[in-house]
Amino acid sequence: MNKILNNYLIFGYFKIVFNTILIFISLGIVLNLFEEIEFFKNLNESLQLPIVLSLSFVPNLVIELLPFIIFISSMWFFSSIRSNTDLLSAKIFGFSNLKITLMTSVAAFAFGFLILFAINPITSALVKYYEETKAQYSKDVDHLISINKNGVWIKEIGASGSNIISAKKLDNEKLNSLSIYIFNDNNQMTNRIEANSADISSNPWIIEKAKIYNFTNNDVIENEINYEFETTYTLEKINSLYKNLNTVSFLSLITEYEILNEMGYSKKILNEKINKFISLPFFLAIMVILAALFTIGSLKRDQNFYVIIVSIITCVIVYYFKDLSLALGQTSRISITLSVWMPILAIALFTSIGIIQINEK
Repeated sequence: MNKILNNYLIFGYFKIVFNTILIFISLGIVLNLFEEIEFFKNLNESLQLPIVLSLSFVPNLVIELLPFIIFISSMWFFSSIRSNTDLLSAKIFGFSNLKITLMTSVAAFAFGFLILFAINPITSALVKYYEETKAQYSKDVDHLISINKNGVWIKEIGASGSNIISAKKLDNEKLNSLSIYIFNDNNQMTNRIEANSADISSNPWIIEKAKIYNFTNNDVIENEINYEFETTYTLEKINSLYKNLNTVSFLSLITEYEILNEMGYSKKILNEKINKFISLPFFLAIMVILAALFTIGSLKRDQNFYVIIVSIITCVIVYYFKDLSLALGQTSRISITLSVWMPILAIALFTSIGIIQINEK
């Protein structure tokens, strides 16, 4: 009988989870579709392409929001079994609040591993298709940044001309073996800058011992001090435009770590992404317990409004706390590993205090 009841509760839980995921996917597609239509409105493309791109982009977005989806689903599930007396029936057969909570938490944990090893490779491939397809039509991104075996290539278009920047390698916050070709608005080269390295962590870039060739005056200037080069590109912008790690699956991150690092992905960024993946099952499990704290303790039917308000407020608090923690890690205030795990540890500490209360009710 216990096995039948276990299956009934788990099946009911995942039915709600999948319904919630479908709701988020539908909302995501509708909202993203408007953005894609706006992007392609001046291009001679059918509606099919924006729809396909939305279908490619939204699944990865849903995975990013999965801890909050699981939390909302768990609130929904616990509220439903409380209101339709399934919770009372389970207790008659010896199921405690704690057992039901831990059972659904373990199910969410296993679901997290399924996402990592079965779903994530698919969503990563979809994001890669999305990025490559979108880049073919993007006037702002297409061919502006390229990092490959030939090094780093950046094309920057400004009001008074353009710059072509090449470097042998992107190493942490520096471009090594740097060459900058400066053209006027008539596409005539006016200057060339050569240097061993440049710090691109902020704008302007700090170029060490730059050698500047001025073709207008036929002058060569060798600077023994640092030279400041104004540009719209910083390391953060380069990372955001080119190095979208959502195109790389969890398995590829693990097996191709060194290759990705040699391509220019910093170890800090790679470690952050790996820890995000590894922490996902734990995040899902702890969000189930958090949802149980707010819902499973009462058999009253008049708390639906309370459940909705608590769900919204909790999601907002966790989301911004998660962002704050990551910001602290990215600015080296705390370690990048701790910044990923700190929200989970904080929620775990909070739920550990209330877990006894769940079992007593």
